[in-house]
Amino acid sequence: MILDGKAPTGPIETSWDRHRFDMKLVNPANKRKFKILVVGTGLAGGAAAATLGELGYNVEAFCYQDSPRRAHSIAAQGGINAAKNYPSDGDSIYRLFYDTVKGGDFRAREADVWRLAQVSNNIIDQCVAQGVPFARDYAGYLDNRSFGGAQVSRTFYARGQTGQQLLLGAYSALSRQIKNKTVKMFARREMLDLVVVDGVAKGITCRNLITGEIESYWGDAVILATGGFVNVFYLSTNAMGCSATAIWKATKKGAYMANPCYTQIHPTCIPQHGDKQSKLTLMSESLRNDGRVWVPKRAEDCGKHPNQIAEEDRDYYLERKYPSFGNLAPRDIASRAAKEQCDDGRGVGDTKRGVYLDFQAAIDRVGQPLIQQRYGNLFDMYEKITDENGYERPMRIYPAPHYSMGGLWVDYHCMSNIPGLFVLGEANFSVHGANRLGASALMQGLADGYFVIPYTIAQYMASITPGQIKEDHPEFKKSAEEVKGQIDKMLSIKGKKTVGELHRELGSVMWEDVGMARSDASLKHALQRIPEIRDEFWNNVNVTGTAGELNQQLENAGRLADFLEFAEMMTKDALHREESCGGHFRTEHQTEDGEAMRDDENFCYAAAWEFKGVDNEPELHKEPLKFENVKLAVRSYK
Repeated sequence: MILDGKAPTGPIETSWDRHRFDMKLVNPANKRKFKILVVGTGLAGGAAAATLGELGYNVEAFCYQDSPRRAHSIAAQGGINAAKNYPSDGDSIYRLFYDTVKGGDFRAREADVWRLAQVSNNIIDQCVAQGVPFARDYAGYLDNRSFGGAQVSRTFYARGQTGQQLLLGAYSALSRQIKNKTVKMFARREMLDLVVVDGVAKGITCRNLITGEIESYWGDAVILATGGFVNVFYLSTNAMGCSATAIWKATKKGAYMANPCYTQIHPTCIPQHGDKQSKLTLMSESLRNDGRVWVPKRAEDCGKHPNQIAEEDRDYYLERKYPSFGNLAPRDIASRAAKEQCDDGRGVGDTKRGVYLDFQAAIDRVGQPLIQQRYGNLFDMYEKITDENGYERPMRIYPAPHYSMGGLWVDYHCMSNIPGLFVLGEANFSVHGANRLGASALMQGLADGYFVIPYTIAQYMASITPGQIKEDHPEFKKSAEEVKGQIDKMLSIKGKKTVGELHRELGSVMWEDVGMARSDASLKHALQRIPEIRDEFWNNVNVTGTAGELNQQLENAGRLADFLEFAEMMTKDALHREESCGGHFRTEHQTEDGEAMRDDENFCYAAAWEFKGVDNEPELHKEPLKFENVKLAVRSYK
């Protein structure tokens, strides 16, 4: 099937404004007749719930944490992009649009990216009005810094806590609506099924994580804003609770999964140590503004203290390979370059899986106090974890799974192929293409939540009658019974392996075979191993405790069961895409100097997969991508 993204045609510069005017509105008095369910309350979900509540809709919001305040959005450090052009360094909405399309390796929908760039300026205004404490320059204007993939400074930041501060802004807006009773908050609920009636999304089935009770909720529309899926690799920078469960349950109910093979490996994470580690720690990409990345030129120097290695014996490989962008090369390129150095035997640290991030030149240039002012909390965090002082010796960093560009397929209205099911933020596939530039995730989450969904959901609401399907419909009962059946099945296995052991096995396969570089052979090996691990899970896992209590073993088992199905679709997508682009690097498709080789003639489309059941081949649907404003070109940062 050829999918239609329903993107507006005509001049891109006016596409969103014209489309907004053309969309239907809902009378304010009628809005309170509709009920909207919002699953996930990070930046995208929290912003959506707050805005829709303010507009007058009845909103019910759900999160598995004890508070929206604990969403994974809080972990974002470096900043949020906007085309304000405060430094007068040549930025514009069009340049942000251009950089994002190019950064995504021409695998995103142009109209969506334009809209993102256009509303980026509104986001900053709104967040400042909320009291988000962005850094300011000497004149009092909001300060900016640069991030990978851009030659202008357009990133607004609050030291290394930007995600936390933005989340506090969204959370305060959400709390206001909770107090006003336009939003009803359900914490400690995990969505375990999407209820679809006659092909339309009409509700969700949740497990109350405290009591174990299975609960049903109806809505005239369902919004999923549940983040990304890179915990399929087991070790990642994501919070341990991040999962594919919500979007995978929707996939099993007919929603298409788009571009699942596009995962971002972030270049500046603290290297792994030991076999029992449960997650990895991100060091903000903003550090590459002032930090220089290098490895020893000679393998025999790798064991030396870095300060004992002379300047002429260091290989500043990003500056050497990409002189135009240097240490600000995009994440996919910087990650692969780090892996190349380590594969060449010049990695540093105990595991030899590390490169140096060195601030000595910046300290000599501007002084340690200024570096401390810019990144102090990141240096403190690094020292607490590694017991090394980043001011006195270079930090050690290595790439780690960080973000998913793939997700549920949505059209220009952020609606999936299931009517009434909307998907926002990292949970959808829309704007990042095959690679996300730094400081763009926060921008997308807030753009979708504050400035896109309030318009597009009205178009849908204006076409339906509110409250037609409620919890007494047989589909809700059927869904609840299916959820209970899966929980009982997992608890009854009583095998010998823990959920964690099996997740580590899956993660090892995914990292080695479907990680930073994939090949035909590695992907086929993964497709052999994943069903084996899945089979062992359903025959030999040991889930302790019971269903009627707080049981994190049970929660993790359910999430792993979904990862074990999702991983297979992700790997098949990677095997199908016979090209290299962004975060998807097939070793068979590279240039002579090791750069990604795209195949626009055969793969210039979004791949949307329809689940056909475990052990059955998913069906591929395509949305052709047109580039009428940014010319398809080889992506070069040299």
